[in-house]
Amino acid sequence: MTRLASVTLEVPDTAAADAFYTAFGLGPYLNVRASDAPTTGFRGFALSLVAAQPGNVDALIGAAVDAGATTLKPATKGFWGYGGVVRAPDGTICKIATSKKKDTAPAARLIDQVALLLGVADVKASKRFYVEHGLAVAKSFGGKYVEFDTPSSAVTLALYPRRALAKDTGVAQEGTGSHRLVIGGDARPFTDLDGFVWEAASA
Repeated sequence: MTRLASVTLEVPDTAAADAFYTAFGLGPYLNVRASDAPTTGFRGFALSLVAAQPGNVDALIGAAVDAGATTLKPATKGFWGYGGVVRAPDGTICKIATSKKKDTAPAARLIDQVALLLGVADVKASKRFYVEHGLAVAKSFGGKYVEFDTPSSAVTLALYPRRALAKDTGVAQEGTGSHRLVIGGDARPFTDLDGFVWEAASA
């Protein structure tokens, strides 16, 4: 089975990105490296952060904004729970949410789970592609959502329709150029159907 070993964001300023993600609490989950690859609009992916309660969501969003993020969607209650969306200074979109509607403990800047959501043109086709490349499916909801089994990774990998992911995060779906994202795995390097690049993870 292919293992997701790392998530690397390509950024124009690695020192600034390191400082931001450390302040936000995402430092342990991500790597950054320098890149000036042209990119415009929606880069086709988002990071989904799951927190235990609304107070933690607010604490995380507050930390991100204090560190330089911009708000795409203010935190609000929904039928599914509570959450909001921010954009990091390097352009990476982060969705922070909880399924809980009430706090049961003092608010804390704690992340319970991180998922890398890839916005793809055809979820079913991308699912087949990834299964052929050694990933096992953990959850699948037709053409709407697929989550892969990545038990040894700090980050979960999931597929989402590109249009739906853009709408969910509050941006237009149009975008061109580099994704500015590299996924590290223990298989041979490959590029998926939507141009997301996988490379052999460093030992």
